[in-house]
Amino acid sequence: MSVLSQQFFQKDVLEVAPSLIGKCLVRKYANNTIRKFLITETEAYRGEEDLACHASKGRTKRTEIMYQKGGTIYIYLIYGMYWMLNIVTEKENIPQAVLIRGIENYNGPGKLTKALEINKSINGKTLCKRNGLWVEDYGIIPKITTATRIGINYAGKEWIEKPWRFILNE
Repeated sequence: MSVLSQQFFQKDVLEVAPSLIGKCLVRKYANNTIRKFLITETEAYRGEEDLACHASKGRTKRTEIMYQKGGTIYIYLIYGMYWMLNIVTEKENIPQAVLIRGIENYNGPGKLTKALEINKSINGKTLCKRNGLWVEDYGIIPKITTATRIGINYAGKEWIEKPWRFILNE
């Protein structure tokens, strides 16, 4: 077992997103309990040119975190009720991020953040043990299926059809 370093995330999102499948997302809760979950589904969002990516609107107060270096946690709220867990990738000033869509026993990004007790309080923090959220590698080499991203109809056909969702093939 090894904890993934911030360096692991400082690569292109299309390399990081599939490589997170089969890794363990680890959460240390407020009561010091630690739980580990296999990552089963991710989605890649690739910079200002990707019309499905928040950074397509440029650098704003909301997207500023996406311009940080890889390994930074990016949390946002959708529909006024679901927190979304993203991990920034690439080097500083290259806005890319991986949405964690599924972990074992929790399919759907809103369900997993609820189970992990994740909210905006960790937004902008580094993914590491001291911040209570990190990723570990157990050397699993998973079989992965690709699919199109979900819920991005506003982005247009070119971006809807990108096979940038990565799913553990069970």
